[in-house]
Amino acid sequence: MKRLNAPKHWMLDKLLGSYAPKPSSGPHKTRECLPLVIFLRNRLKYALNGREVQAILMQRLVKVDNKVRTDSTFPAGFMDVISIEKTGENFRLVYDVKGRFAIHRITDEEAKYKLCRVKKVLVGKKGIPYITTHDGRTIRYPDPAIKANDSVRFDLENNKITDFVKFDIGNVCMVTGGRNIGRVGVIVHRERHIGGFDIVHVKDSLDRVFATRISNVFVIGSGNKPWISLPRGKGVKLTIAEERDRRRAAAAAAAN
Repeated sequence: MKRLNAPKHWMLDKLLGSYAPKPSSGPHKTRECLPLVIFLRNRLKYALNGREVQAILMQRLVKVDNKVRTDSTFPAGFMDVISIEKTGENFRLVYDVKGRFAIHRITDEEAKYKLCRVKKVLVGKKGIPYITTHDGRTIRYPDPAIKANDSVRFDLENNKITDFVKFDIGNVCMVTGGRNIGRVGVIVHRERHIGGFDIVHVKDSLDRVFATRISNVFVIGSGNKPWISLPRGKGVKLTIAEERDRRRAAAAAAAN
């Protein structure tokens, strides 16, 4: 892939090379994923170049969703848990309010599960019901109450659904696409448009209301209590002036 065509949220500088790693085909889309090579080299700075990343992966040190991955261009995506046992670190890929994947460290306890958004509920051969999720999983015999757009809590050790949360007004969600990507808030209203896109209105903790398509809304908890820890900023988008004031206050505090 040419460097200039790489997704902006990978934050690759355009002068250091003509090419960017092309993600392998996998559970997440090319434009919505972060290849392991970029995570280890550009984000964590554990390697200086692609060859060193390959050396780390070939020692089977890196797990994605509790599975060892040795492909340096493996597409890790939203909600994936990346574990490096040698350093005792666990990361969950979640968006910050600028639409980039934050380096979000999590505890060993939280690394045992992930949330998956249900895309479809179907019936397969011999009448076996199953659901498909946002990260390419097919899970058979789900709870009959689980419907499309709900989120399930998926245990990565036993590969089982342990809990689920409905797509309902009053539940906390994160936006995973569009202009409001990375924002966290409570669902306040759902507009149904027959033959078009349903629009969901979300209110964040500063009582600012914004709207987005239903396909961009990922429920992350029941009520206003999220089931996962959130990155710095807690998914609250500030205006440029508010960001500036916070930076100045922090600088003044550091100077004193």
